[in-house]
Amino acid sequence: MCGRYVSTRGPQDLVRHFRVTDWRPEEALAPNWNVAPTDEVWAVLERAPREDRAPAAVRRELRPLRWGLVPSSAKDVRAGARMINARVETVHEKPAFRRAFVRHRCLLPADGFYEWQQIKSPDTGRTRKQPYYISPEDGELMALAGLYAYWRDPHVARDDDPAAWLTTCTVITTEATDEAGRVHPRMPLALTPDHYDAWLDPRHRDAGELRVLLSPPAGGRLGARPVSPAVNNVRNNGPELLEETTP
Repeated sequence: MCGRYVSTRGPQDLVRHFRVTDWRPEEALAPNWNVAPTDEVWAVLERAPREDRAPAAVRRELRPLRWGLVPSSAKDVRAGARMINARVETVHEKPAFRRAFVRHRCLLPADGFYEWQQIKSPDTGRTRKQPYYISPEDGELMALAGLYAYWRDPHVARDDDPAAWLTTCTVITTEATDEAGRVHPRMPLALTPDHYDAWLDPRHRDAGELRVLLSPPAGGRLGARPVSPAVNNVRNNGPELLEETTP
């Protein structure tokens, strides 16, 4: 699974990298070295305005979404805490994700992500979880494949009240490769730039063709280093969390 990641790029950088055409400067997020479920995260997505269905009207947006997908059928937002990840092997057929897979796809920008490995102490025989920071060795931005969904809060009377709608997201995961596979069997699936357009296009609804875009990543790109257990606490946040430590 992917339960924590790092996202520190500013919105101006993300707008340039993903060729975003619609971004609201007032929707700002601070750099986050310890992104956790239910946090607001940057997402890149495409959609057409309701009043204009013409293909040319599709626009690429940079928006903050809440991490932890809440399906439109959910009774309350607590469902999102259990849906931070979607397995690539079954995402197209699981009831909670299959509609979003066809209609609501996004990219979640990340510097890297954390995973934990069970380590046994030779002295006491006890096991503990050692966190590792995993990221591209060349320092390039990761574009994690994701899905998003709209949830209508039944406690808000008017549809046009911004508080009536919550937009949430999930990260698609795959079998781990490179150094990530030495730490944990799963990892977030990152797309290459040549697949951004096809993945984001809301007019692209063939599940089989979409699954082809989610091929396992090529090896030799990711590096892993042990970091401080301070990352275990979601209240800890800062670049010091990325410093290498001795396991």
